[in-house]
Amino acid sequence: MSYKIVIDSCGELTQEMKESGLYETASLTMQVDEYTIVDDESFDQADFLKKVADSPNCPKSSCPSPERYMKAYDCGAEHVYAVTLSAELSGSYNSAILGKNLFAEEKPEVKVYVFNSRSASIGETLIGLKIRECEEAGMTFEEVVEAVEAYIAEQNTWFVLENLDTLRKNGRLSTIKAFVATALKIKPLMGANENGEIIQLDQARGMNKALIKMVDSIIEKVENPEDRILAISHCNCPDRAQMVKEAISKRIGLKDIFIADTAGISSMYANDGGIIVVC
Repeated sequence: MSYKIVIDSCGELTQEMKESGLYETASLTMQVDEYTIVDDESFDQADFLKKVADSPNCPKSSCPSPERYMKAYDCGAEHVYAVTLSAELSGSYNSAILGKNLFAEEKPEVKVYVFNSRSASIGETLIGLKIRECEEAGMTFEEVVEAVEAYIAEQNTWFVLENLDTLRKNGRLSTIKAFVATALKIKPLMGANENGEIIQLDQARGMNKALIKMVDSIIEKVENPEDRILAISHCNCPDRAQMVKEAISKRIGLKDIFIADTAGISSMYANDGGIIVVC
């Protein structure tokens, strides 16, 4: 059976995923003052981060339209899967669902399913890889959906940010918490709950101590690591990401572990120096 995997642009696609022809990106857009930036192959992270740093205003994002998702679904494949960032963080999931319902009226014979990642960034990447694994194993459409939903339920997300401004300005953190954290150089260790909402897991004074706490939390939380892939995304801090990778690798044996640079939406929320880990 032919299949296609559509991932909104909060998810980072590896080079191999891009070259496979199995994946398509549904781009979000970002607004920084008078600048509109499309989160696609043209995204310039350095230029974007400079625009954000120079602006007194909070960057905003807009999700792909239902029509954009419909176009992605209409690809000639018999099975189509969409993966969106957490429905608690964006309208992308609802847009993908509406696009699916409209598309079903035109082509009811195509099977389409939309996964709410309940995560973001590299978490969506891992879900996209899991879908491919299940399809290549010869599972039916329904079996793929069941297996991937179970995988999402077991997935864990951790992140530590150098700068909390974007999360604060977008209402993801209380003003007091963000202000105190900044003033005292406290770095919260954040994660996502079972609904995909941002929660604080721990905190530490300084980035390095926060990253150590993150690694400790990962080691404690991940079960059967030999069967799991762990992924790290970073915003303009490859050395920091490599340090985290090496610290994890020394303590547990994973099936695989890889690093990716954040795309546009992930860069907007992670901000310069942010680290995201999903397993």
